[in-house]
Amino acid sequence: MNSINLQQASLIADQALERGRALGFAPLTVVVLDAGGQIKVLKREDSSSLLRPEIAIGKAWGVLGMGFGGRELARRAAKMPMFFTALNAMSDGRMVPVPGGVLVRDDSGAIVGAVGISGDVSENDEICAVFGIEAAGLRPDTGDPQPGAA
Repeated sequence: MNSINLQQASLIADQALERGRALGFAPLTVVVLDAGGQIKVLKREDSSSLLRPEIAIGKAWGVLGMGFGGRELARRAAKMPMFFTALNAMSDGRMVPVPGGVLVRDDSGAIVGAVGISGDVSENDEICAVFGIEAAGLRPDTGDPQPGAA
């Protein structure tokens, strides 16, 4: 199994946090999971509120577990709330189906990890995740079609 390495995970987290500061977002918490769902890096900015690590982990863990980005996860949760209620129960409450959970893919398209960010509105969290992933030379998968994709 290909997986994200510590150097890549650290770069993603650092760049995501820098992007959040540059854009004036609320204090963020960033988690990077490897392809097996284990935490590689977790960084919580000063003044980031109490539950942010759990929310960030839930965003990353959910997209990794289902194999598609947070935007698609949110769409499916809205269409099938009973299924996602059951899925969340089966996963011990670890699914957070909103933007801000982004799959990390390598150049071949293989999933090598996931990023979850919490602290600002979900769309802003996602902006920072995408920025960090791209800064590490990897491909973000938000669950929306990629620009220019057929």
